Amino acid sequence: MIVSFDLDDTLFVSPLTHETEKALSFPFNRLYREQLRKGTISLIHQLQSQGDKVYVYTTSYRSESYIRNLFHHYGIQFDRIINGAVHEKEVQGKKSEAMPSKYPSRYRIDLHIDDDKSVMENGKIYGFRVFLIGGQDDAWAAKILMELERIRKLSDF
Repeated sequence: MIVSFDLDDTLFVSPLTHETEKALSFPFNRLYREQLRKGTISLIHQLQSQGDKVYVYTTSYRSESYIRNLFHHYGIQFDRIINGAVHEKEVQGKKSEAMPSKYPSRYRIDLHIDDDKSVMENGKIYGFRVFLIGGQDDAWAAKILMELERIRKLSDF
């Protein structure tokens, strides 16, 4: 399966509102100020160890190298990174009608994890699966794993 994650307010969260992974040590904590939602590292490693591909799919225009390097310091390698620039080029392209802010089915993504309700609504309209997460939730990773198991059973993965 292919699972994608949004960054802002999904994997990147504020330590004022969420439990976070241990911050990077100096000097990397100066280069990469984003804080990871607690459980991100173990969830991504678990997904990859069971053979799933893991993507980032964000509307952010952070560069692919910035995202790769930041997560590298946490021991995470993504199979693909789709940022705002890639989405704009590959999904919106020269189409005159506005495409949704994310279009996971274009990349054969089986489940996209996001915090934005409009992405969930677009999933219903355009036919892609979205799992919504938000505030502090100690069980967020377990809920994603359960949803993936449900999809596997339905889809015969």
